[in-house]
Amino acid sequence: MKEDNDAAVLYKESDGIAIIAINRPDKKNALTEAVIRGIADRVDQATRSAAVAAIVLRGVGDTFTAGYDLTQSEERFDRAFGSKAIDARDGAWDPVRDYRMMGNNVRRFMSIWECPKPVIGEIRGWAIGGATDLVLCCDLLYMADNAFIGYAPSRIYGTPTTMMWVYRLGLEHAKQFLLTGKAISASTAHRIGLVSEVFPEAELSDQVDLAARQFVNIPANQLALNKLLINQAFENMGLRTTQMLGTFFDGMARHTEEAYRWVESFEDKGFKEVIRQRDQPWQDYGQGNSDEKE
Repeated sequence: MKEDNDAAVLYKESDGIAIIAINRPDKKNALTEAVIRGIADRVDQATRSAAVAAIVLRGVGDTFTAGYDLTQSEERFDRAFGSKAIDARDGAWDPVRDYRMMGNNVRRFMSIWECPKPVIGEIRGWAIGGATDLVLCCDLLYMADNAFIGYAPSRIYGTPTTMMWVYRLGLEHAKQFLLTGKAISASTAHRIGLVSEVFPEAELSDQVDLAARQFVNIPANQLALNKLLINQAFENMGLRTTQMLGTFFDGMARHTEEAYRWVESFEDKGFKEVIRQRDQPWQDYGQGNSDEKE
């Protein structure tokens, strides 16, 4: 059944702020085609609204998003892009078709980066895997004190596609957390400069709204020019080329022999158990439990 992006992603404007909320709390706000399309559409709507000075991106419920919904097939994302599949032998993989599919998602995530208005990402619960491809495109990040962020699929089955990690963290920390896939606690995220502020979970949304409202007092053209000036520095450091490679490499990582066997083990062991086994060796490092997060 086709998911309605109007229901999957909520939108409202209040006091100069546009609030965009992923609305799949029963699925930990996991990313589907409808969610990704809905976010991009809502960012465009907020961009065009003269009443909006800033945007808040959050999730409904106790989690920002648990990453891509692995119950959604790659072909479903591919069909949404309009790519016509050909009859192919079993096991065949078309890297260009894969790149077009995932590249389309990257372009929609990057609508946040390209939006002339400040976008604040509100992280509660978990932001794991594909969630980071999305949320790291935001201008500012605010995090609940009990939340975690990380890219667990770097252990198997993926590489970051928007690849904002190295640009936001620098070399040492990017390698520390991408090579291991360890989850990053809120206190660590703040210490290493990944997020702007950390608040108790009960206060997070109110604090984010207050932070967003400060932009109401600044002319929109001033905000747009300063954001563009900052962003172009990262563009000149090869951001787009890094994203192209990250998107290609993500497809490669999902089509190795190890990746095929890992996905096939879902049927025998169950999804939760497979994820638990993937993440168990890293629990000794005190980084929290990333069950059910991709």
